[in-house]
Amino acid sequence: MSGADDVLAEARAHLEAGTAWKARDLLAAHVESTDDAEALTLLGHVLHGMGDLPRAGAMWFAAGAKGPEADAAVAAWREQCGDDFAAMWHSLPAPVREEPWAARVDALHAKALDADPRLDADPEPLVRPGELVAEPDEEPGGVDGAQVIAWILAALFVVAAVIGVVTVLGWLLPGS
Repeated sequence: MSGADDVLAEARAHLEAGTAWKARDLLAAHVESTDDAEALTLLGHVLHGMGDLPRAGAMWFAAGAKGPEADAAVAAWREQCGDDFAAMWHSLPAPVREEPWAARVDALHAKALDADPRLDADPEPLVRPGELVAEPDEEPGGVDGAQVIAWILAALFVVAAVIGVVTVLGWLLPGS
């Protein structure tokens, strides 16, 4: 049995045991490292069964699945992405985005390039619709809030030290 067959068998065993989330996680990890149409199709079924129609649509699109369920899921995926072809392109697993592509994937790539010509030159990290994206860090040389607080605390420490020294000298040299 090959590694892909092992993954599929294990995923099916999880489904039979009623742990669809384990099958989903196993298959999702597998399709992020291997272009495997059977695993994509099974992952689409798992996601569909879990109610995640848009992600099921992305997997079924990548696998070339056909039928009313697949068509509805692909429509949900397109709707979730707002027909933003670049977002759709990035929501596909990495191995699917590597050449050579199936005709449907090639067509999506062409539309994504039309929408964003930087698509291949400046690849973006995979961000699924609805996920939070971190803001870029500030430019170097800006004022850091932690540094300002550190300087204020240092100044207060110096003032307290001076007051302490003056007080101690007043105790040691009374009447001066």
